Amino acid sequence: MEAMGRILDGAHIRDQIKAECAPRVAQFLQRCGRPPGLSVVLAGNNQASQVYVRSKTRTAAELGMYSETLTPPASVSTEELLELIRELNARPEIDGILVQLPLPPQVDTQAILQAVSPLKDVDGFHPVNAGNLMANRPGPRPCTPAGIMEMLRRSGIAVARQKAVVVGRSDIVGKPMALLLLHADATVTICHTKTPDLPAVCREADILVAAIGRPAFVTAEHIRPGATVIDVGINRLTERSEAERIFQRDPAKLAAFDQKGSLLVGDVDPLAMAERAGAWTPVPGGVGPLTIAMLMANTIDCAEHRTAC
Repeated sequence: MEAMGRILDGAHIRDQIKAECAPRVAQFLQRCGRPPGLSVVLAGNNQASQVYVRSKTRTAAELGMYSETLTPPASVSTEELLELIRELNARPEIDGILVQLPLPPQVDTQAILQAVSPLKDVDGFHPVNAGNLMANRPGPRPCTPAGIMEMLRRSGIAVARQKAVVVGRSDIVGKPMALLLLHADATVTICHTKTPDLPAVCREADILVAAIGRPAFVTAEHIRPGATVIDVGINRLTERSEAERIFQRDPAKLAAFDQKGSLLVGDVDPLAMAERAGAWTPVPGGVGPLTIAMLMANTIDCAEHRTAC
């Protein structure tokens, strides 16, 4: 396999963003007598969520921010979580509130997300902030799409006058990603698994963003040679037959699967992406590192905007 394009290194861009965040934290501390504060609500025992949250709190500590993780039990009720959110809304030293998803099944997720103060909504999920994004008004943007825009900008990849295709329509990635690209003057198509002739639509893209949650769903027939491909998916393969289907031409990856018993793969066939794309994000190491960096930037933004000191 001979890679055609360049790899977009999310860790490198994450480090740039963190380096810009650190002096802002120091300046806020000097001006206000306290650091920006982030509270993460982690309900239940989802192991992947626990890993994500540890990364978030570790990054906050590296930047000198205050962070805390609140861990209500998996049996928590909607009303109990709502009371916790009300308490966090009222705490002046907490600038950002992040509710880690998914929540336990008995909890009304939308009620919880809507209870977070829009001024402390560092995920950008509150309807007020979703409306601000729609209208291109200031406010926190969802971290993953915002990180992708930073990656494109810092990598010198033009967005204006380009055709962008977003595969996936979630409120967390797909829809806000499409709006951010639109605000940057791309011509945007949103599509999904029900889109007729999806490969043909995707092949029109100068910038193709895959956020559909299905391992290696986007294949060579979806990618126009030279396109920029952003793979948002993180899927863990545990069946060797699935690993063979995706990595049949990569013996090293299959050997790694045999050693570990699993492999991470994105929503795009990694071999096809490396061979056809002009620029592309690996999984892991592409989009993932940017999400946490943008969460830190959003928390600092919220601290600066809501605190008069």
